[in-house]
Amino acid sequence: MTHLHITAWVLAFILFGLSFMFYRQKSEKPGKILHMILRLDYLLILYSGGELLMEYFTLNTMLGEVIVKSFAGLWVIAAMELSLVKVSKDKPAKSFLVQLGIAFVLVLVLGFGRLPMGVLPVG
Repeated sequence: MTHLHITAWVLAFILFGLSFMFYRQKSEKPGKILHMILRLDYLLILYSGGELLMEYFTLNTMLGEVIVKSFAGLWVIAAMELSLVKVSKDKPAKSFLVQLGIAFVLVLVLGFGRLPMGVLPVG
């Protein structure tokens, strides 16, 4: 399930970047199409993230950090969506992009560095 989750969010960031670029270039139609595909990818991220969350609850370890990572993951999705909506309406999205960066770093540190099902060894 971890590989599905990582693949889904890598795809999400690629779609986010492309959609953001198209919206900035005033190409509404391709930006909107990619934005809709990104919204479908959010469902895949939420499903695989929920499965991983259930695995952590059965392990019964580091539940506080798992809950914080889950909320930070939801924060990443919300910041991505809100920044794309702002850009599509030609409004400044800097605050949401900053939030996206903070939440993404938090998710990476917790997911890969701290939690036991991550890639880096837990020290």
